[in-house]
Order: sequence, then C-alpha cells, then structure tokens
Amino acid sequence: MRTGKLTYFIIGIFVGAAAGVLAGLMFAPRSGSETRRRLAFEAGRLQEAAKTVAERAETAVESVGSRMDHYLGRDEEVAWRKVQELRDGVQRYSRTVISS
Repeated sequence: MRTGKLTYFIIGIFVGAAAGVLAGLMFAPRSGSETRRRLAFEAGRLQEAAKTVAERAETAVESVGSRMDHYLGRDEEVAWRKVQELRDGVQRYSRTVISS
C-alpha cells in the first residue's frame, strides 16, 4: 500500500471511530451533563491515541527516510564508479587506437 493511501486509511479509521463514539454518546439514554462529561473523557482518550499514532508514524517516516537516503547514496556511488570505469575504458581504447 502506498504511503498516501495508508495515510488516508488511518485518517479514515480515526474519523470513523470518532463519529461512532459521538453517535453512541448522543443517542445514549443519559442526562446531558453526564453525556458531556463522557464526551470530554472520550475526546481526551481519542487525543492520546492520535498522539501515539502520530509519534509512531513520525518514527516510521524517519526510519524509511534514512533507509532511502542510504540506498540512494549507495546507488549514486555505484553509478559514479561505472562512469569512472567507462572513462578509463575510453582512455585505454583511445591510447590503443592512437598507438596503432
């Protein structure tokens, strides 16, 4: 799954969960003050869960980013080595042709 799609999927889960909790609290047979108190409690819980997910996502992004930098750097080194090999080969060929 691509990163963008995964992000929207996670956001959708949280929005759906929040809507479900909100609907459950609104249709619950309790008094208004108790419902507001429960709503505030659930909002706090949801906020903590969102913080935890955001921290984990940030850690994962940093890890993936450092891996990509590592692999891209390695590919660049290999490409420069190949360029140097080609240059050396062209120089050897040029010397061979000139000396013939």
